[in-house]
Amino acid sequence: MTENTQQQHASIPEPELPKTYAPAEVEGKLYERWVERGYFTADAKSEKTPYTIVIPPPNVTGSLHLGHAFEHTLIDALTRRKRMQGYETLWQPGMDHAGIATQNVVERELAKEGKSRHDLGREAFVERVWQWKEESGGQIAGQMRRLGNGVAWDRDRFTMDEGLSRAVQTVFKKMYDDGLIYRAERIINWCPRCLTAISDIEVDYQDDDGELVSMTYGEGDETIVVATTRAETMLGDTAVAVHPDDERYAHLIGKQIKLPLTDRSIPVVADTHVDPEFGTGAVKVTPAHDPNDFAIGQRHNLESIEVLDERGIITAHGPFEGLDRFEARSAIVAALRAEGRIVAEKRPYVHSVGHCSRCKTTLEPRLSMQWWVKVEPLAKAAGDAVRDGRVNIHPADLTQRYFDWVDNLNDWCISRQLWWGHRIPVWHGPNGETVCVGPDEQPPSGEGWTQDTDVLDTWFSSGLWPFSTMGWPEQTDDLAKFYPNSVLVTGYDLMFFWVARMMMFGLYAMDGEVPFRTIAFHGMVRDENGKKMSKSFGNVVNPLDWMDKYGSDALRFTLARGANPGVDVPIGEDWVQASRNFANKIWNATRFALMNGATVEGELPPAERLSATNRWILSRLNEVVAEVDGLYDDYQFAKLSEALYHFAWDEVFDWYVELTKTTFMAGGQEAEDTKRVLGEVLDVTLKLLHPVVPFVTETLWTTLTGGESLVIAEWPKDSGFRDADAEKEIETVQSLITEVRRFRTDQGLQPGQKVPARLDLTGTGLDAHEPAIRQLLRLQPEGEGFSATATLPVAGATVALDLSGTIDVEAERKRLAKDLAAAEKEVAAANGKLGNEAFLAKAPDQVVDKIRGRLAKAEADIERIKGQLDRLPAA
Repeated sequence: MTENTQQQHASIPEPELPKTYAPAEVEGKLYERWVERGYFTADAKSEKTPYTIVIPPPNVTGSLHLGHAFEHTLIDALTRRKRMQGYETLWQPGMDHAGIATQNVVERELAKEGKSRHDLGREAFVERVWQWKEESGGQIAGQMRRLGNGVAWDRDRFTMDEGLSRAVQTVFKKMYDDGLIYRAERIINWCPRCLTAISDIEVDYQDDDGELVSMTYGEGDETIVVATTRAETMLGDTAVAVHPDDERYAHLIGKQIKLPLTDRSIPVVADTHVDPEFGTGAVKVTPAHDPNDFAIGQRHNLESIEVLDERGIITAHGPFEGLDRFEARSAIVAALRAEGRIVAEKRPYVHSVGHCSRCKTTLEPRLSMQWWVKVEPLAKAAGDAVRDGRVNIHPADLTQRYFDWVDNLNDWCISRQLWWGHRIPVWHGPNGETVCVGPDEQPPSGEGWTQDTDVLDTWFSSGLWPFSTMGWPEQTDDLAKFYPNSVLVTGYDLMFFWVARMMMFGLYAMDGEVPFRTIAFHGMVRDENGKKMSKSFGNVVNPLDWMDKYGSDALRFTLARGANPGVDVPIGEDWVQASRNFANKIWNATRFALMNGATVEGELPPAERLSATNRWILSRLNEVVAEVDGLYDDYQFAKLSEALYHFAWDEVFDWYVELTKTTFMAGGQEAEDTKRVLGEVLDVTLKLLHPVVPFVTETLWTTLTGGESLVIAEWPKDSGFRDADAEKEIETVQSLITEVRRFRTDQGLQPGQKVPARLDLTGTGLDAHEPAIRQLLRLQPEGEGFSATATLPVAGATVALDLSGTIDVEAERKRLAKDLAAAEKEVAAANGKLGNEAFLAKAPDQVVDKIRGRLAKAEADIERIKGQLDRLPAA
């Protein structure tokens, strides 16, 4: 290094960055600055092209879990990029009132005081829930800020706020008037714990250890055997059904037989629903407590007798009255056994049983008067919108699952027997009158008029979310600007709960306009072993713990790097730690750049003046910009994150930075050009990384460029610059350095150990790179007494090294000979199996392929080891 160069480096000021990155000291302040400056607000009057995403509204009872952090990271990355591209972006935030969950939380609080909701009364209880919501609900909003979510906080909505309640009432009234909402008595899923109906899609089915009991009905020649897993419901049987073509029971069809333990007789009916091949071919029919039995009852005009109340207690008169359903099951089987009517008992009998998704209580099918949505025309419209291309599902292989659902929907039970929620806007009169009231209409008054006591299913209001949050039913500027949404990002598990509902409501309420153009489904977050996260498994992770420990950027990058469309994401702490290391690498590389005068000032030097190293990195930079853009547009978060990781770490922070160190030491015009190219590369790389890792990139970019904020910076564009020759030249340099490094490692040399070497680069075109090659390989000039003990022909060049005195040649020869013997043994074993026709005929293809792979590796190892032995100096 010349004296002038030393003085030049001595004059470079330290960068305005600490030596190490401390996320906790940066993230909170940065986020609040972004919010205060209004970066995340959305202007309906703007002339920019809109880009809209709504948040899947988390429950007001909840807190941030890894699933939220995962989904929010993806949405935030999309909106940050679009904002940088010049779109008027709206990420709409909000919370769901979560009817059952929230009511359960407040009821538990009351129970601590020795009270129930009935002690307060409906009005006071609802007021108590609102109070809880204001004081304790919505913790997730603060946690979203920790994660860096760029949501429009000034537009925050709640599914029970005044505007959204108006939208709910408007839609209900319209659907009621159009005959799409009706009231009917049907079998529903009833939770004896929550004391409400729940919809089919809120039932969690799991295999339970139950019992299958076979028993006789009737007497003498009119005896018939039926089997059941729910013996307690036999008290409500009103028939036995058989298939009309089943000759075994032809003589009984139409006859009355005695129902045990009761004073009733019931008919034997013929119904094609019965499978004559299953069990005895005869089934008990309990229309009030089974959906299939209810349908049989309707076809045969059977009576429906309810024998269980809302809490699952037996109500039938007799010795079992007052027993819990499970107690009654045992008591009834015992009573039948005493009468000699038990033919067979199987325990345990594993079968699928429905459980409440909220409280996990075993559900009870129950005949009940409820409100329903006639879904057939709505579901058809939702299917057609995808079939005709107005809505695209991503990944495409989930499209058929969507069709399988919407094409086979049953009518939707929308009423819930709760107090917290949107109360059904229907009034019942003293003489059976029914009046549905819109938001601007006065309910009927007078003696005997009462409002329906039920509230709407939570998914009814959240199904309106894409347009109710924008002021509908008023024709607002927001609605005109930001509807339909550009894309919906959500888990595939919500395809039926939420996505299908929004499709049906959006198309219906918005005159055939779809609620979003694209549905981008992601998978579920699982633990590092791919197991579902559950409190019962003890593998649930609080994302705040990892953010506290490693920083929010580290968590975000880990989640994005695992986000393949529609595929579940395993995540472990080691991966978050690795992402923290990546953030540190970005930090340290930028500090190096700043210390060496990297700049974004002025135009880039003309290509013809740039070194091959600079032309190579600019060419690769533009290729990566194009690649990342394509991957964003295809929602390939994992692939774009991986591409950015390897470009930033491997190509920029390792190869490019290392290759430029000798340039900076030499000074001159090339060093000045390199400062500008390095600044450009970092400027663009930090912009590309920003949507996924916003905090560290913001800190570094503002220091590097002096710009206001990356949040509003311009997204990089592919300039079209490519230089295949420069890329090939640097690939040759990389190959040469990599091969010599491997040789050094094989010879047991320490990474920093300097070795005298002669470089013959004749004809390679790499002469300009000799200083960098020597620097990176720790190769000294030949000097006096140089004696080449190893010569490597690499990438068209020749590298001669003097290893005398640097290694124990005899020990190295013994080690390599041992490795060679092991590789030759592996080849012999593999050839023995692959040459055995009997083995090849029986072994699975994957086993044979694995052996072939081992053979190829062993043969390559032999060639490599022999080369190392040949290159060893004489002992």
